[in-house]
Amino acid sequence: MEDNPPGRELADRMALTQPAQVRALAHPLRTTILQLLLERAASVTELASALDRPKSTVAHHVAVLVRADLLRVVSTRRVRAVEERLYGRTARLFYVAPQGSSGEEMPRDFNDFEVAAAESGPAFERGELWGFVRHARIAPEQASAFWQRMSELVDDFDRLPRSGETTYGFAVGIYPTDHPRLPPLT
Repeated sequence: MEDNPPGRELADRMALTQPAQVRALAHPLRTTILQLLLERAASVTELASALDRPKSTVAHHVAVLVRADLLRVVSTRRVRAVEERLYGRTARLFYVAPQGSSGEEMPRDFNDFEVAAAESGPAFERGELWGFVRHARIAPEQASAFWQRMSELVDDFDRLPRSGETTYGFAVGIYPTDHPRLPPLT
């Protein structure tokens, strides 16, 4: 299992403590850019080609991620008469801290499950979607411990070598619900 993208060290985890950092993750194109950069550092031109988007659009989203300290220039190379920048992630895993360091409430307007639902539709139609939804009445401490275990599984998934022909999505979450429950025994 490869620990870092080729040619550089990468921090394991980074707490997102500023609202601007969390907002930077709110756009699906930016999360896709971050996922691509788990493989290796890349230029805006390479990212635009992989995403089939205009360079100007990708450059804008890369700039947002750089300002949020989620990406940085990790090297440069000469391409014709231009110095091309290669961007890399600042950490393998980003996680949202409960509150900004300024005491400002963090935005909650992004939803990874909305992204997963949208991109998994074709796999569902082809019969290639695997998933479970389970419910358990547990204490908040148990939910927190379970989430830690899931975070480790996500980290394992992120560290898998990029070698296959198919890109798979992986969604995991834990959330309180209004799911029905049986009354206590009397």
